[in-house]
Amino acid sequence: MNPPISRRTVTASLLGIAALGTASTALGTPAVASGRDQVRAHGSPEEPTVVLVHGAFADASSWRAVVERLLRQGHRVVAPALPLRGLASDAAYIRSVLDGIAGPIVLVGHSYGGAVISQAAADAPHVKALVFIAAFVPDIGESALQLTGKFPGSTLGQATATQFYPLAGGGRGEELVIRKDLFRKQFAAGVPTRTAQVMAAGQRPITLAALQEPATAAAWKKIPSWYLVATEDRNIPPAAERWMAERARARTVSVRAPHAVSVSDPQFVGDLILSAARSVRSSR
Repeated sequence: MNPPISRRTVTASLLGIAALGTASTALGTPAVASGRDQVRAHGSPEEPTVVLVHGAFADASSWRAVVERLLRQGHRVVAPALPLRGLASDAAYIRSVLDGIAGPIVLVGHSYGGAVISQAAADAPHVKALVFIAAFVPDIGESALQLTGKFPGSTLGQATATQFYPLAGGGRGEELVIRKDLFRKQFAAGVPTRTAQVMAAGQRPITLAALQEPATAAAWKKIPSWYLVATEDRNIPPAAERWMAERARARTVSVRAPHAVSVSDPQFVGDLILSAARSVRSSR
């Protein structure tokens, strides 16, 4: 495994290009291709398509500045909305998105989205690279909650509140949200206060069952992987992130950033994705 690269040298040493200025972190509708028909109509099999999968307590707008960076580099990008209802069903949904894309794919997951992409990419022939952004990388039989508790440091349990929602067959399901008064400290420390407030207002709840559900596939065992460790993460302990990255033999960078690193530091997230895309191109 490559040794972690410092925040200052990520762009210069990993990609060999000058770092661009930080893109705007204002939230809004991402400029992304949002449907499979758009990818079929405009996509070319020559270059990899980047698929960005968000995690819990976020939505696709959390990728906005990363999307803008990738678009400036000429990439096609898809950022689907993840249901956050269950690992198997979420992975099946993302797999349906992947199956509608022609040509090679760089598949990116943040947080819980890492568990989703690892399962969705199993036996997916077009997925050529996996990029984990402060994400879970479970082996078969492991759950997100199990990996969170493997190392000390997560304060997520104290920061969440429980909500209930009706199940289709009757009864109630349990889902979690981060308390709005704790959202910035827990999830997005260092992000401008107003931006964090907007993120908190629009956060997507995740079911407790999804976090407890064990993985049934581990695509990282066969597909080359990249990993960004957020050293100030309060959701997933940074020690757990490093351990998962090492186990996956991922090309790893470390950034002093919160869990919401795609919002706080989109340039480093974008650079790691571009590195994976360059590797896919060079291997063709």
